[in-house]
Amino acid sequence: MHPVLHSYGPDPAQFGELWLPDDTPATAGTVVIVHGGFWRARYDLSLGRPLAADLVRRGYAAWNLEYRRVGAGGGWPATFDDIAAGIDLLADLPVDTSRVAAVGHSAGGQLAAWAAGRPKLPPGTPGAEPRVLLSAVVSQAGVLALADCAREGVGGTAAQDLMGGGPEELAEQYRLADPIAAVPVGAAVLCVHSRRDDNVPFSYSERYVGAAVRAGGRAWLHETSGDHFTLIDPGTPDWRAVIDALPLLLALCLTVTSPTTVMAVTRVSGSPTGRGKRAGTACRADTPRRTIRLSPSSRR
Repeated sequence: MHPVLHSYGPDPAQFGELWLPDDTPATAGTVVIVHGGFWRARYDLSLGRPLAADLVRRGYAAWNLEYRRVGAGGGWPATFDDIAAGIDLLADLPVDTSRVAAVGHSAGGQLAAWAAGRPKLPPGTPGAEPRVLLSAVVSQAGVLALADCAREGVGGTAAQDLMGGGPEELAEQYRLADPIAAVPVGAAVLCVHSRRDDNVPFSYSERYVGAAVRAGGRAWLHETSGDHFTLIDPGTPDWRAVIDALPLLLALCLTVTSPTTVMAVTRVSGSPTGRGKRAGTACRADTPRRTIRLSPSSRR
């Protein structure tokens, strides 16, 4: 099980690793992995390899995406151009582009959620007019409130370094880049986050889900029991929660209705439905109902 490298641009950082199951089709769908690291160059796609290896064993095609980061040619708009181009390259690769989820950790969660809003971007702006649409996003402790990140100094000056300044002087750029400013998006969005996270505030996921649900979007919050990095460890219950949710997310039909159940429904309210869980509108009334169970080890 060895990935194949594909480039989407001339820069050394403009490539991805395509992981495909050995000898069998990737029938479960396609997952784009977007690594974190506060958009800084010293962190790379090696953070996503354990997740890619686990996903491909489960029948997914995994696209572990690299991109230009701050300190090595990245920032606004280069980093966003790269995420868009990297996802769009899937249209030319031997994968199923009808069911594509993006799983992003930390800063990668911001980029994954941003990518879900690309169809709404004005023509001519970074990432507009996508070739490949995301069906679902899993934000793992994502920086989903980019302007707040800059104002609150989360990650030091990470957000200002990414954007080239603060949200007061670059209001339009932040409006285009901030996931919470783009809700609702067409994709189903699951936020997984721990209150014990010392790197990215749990409140960012709460704010995003609340804003998305109020706007009529499909977004849910699952509270995990670990920390910032257990989310990207395939041996943890935090990652298992992602694995259990992906099939229904890719079916565009998910709501979290209890601490241990992920259930497809025709309609639910936007109010909290359990500790650490929040619901939104779900699938069409003519879509069959399906239920899966999170593993017992994922319970709080």
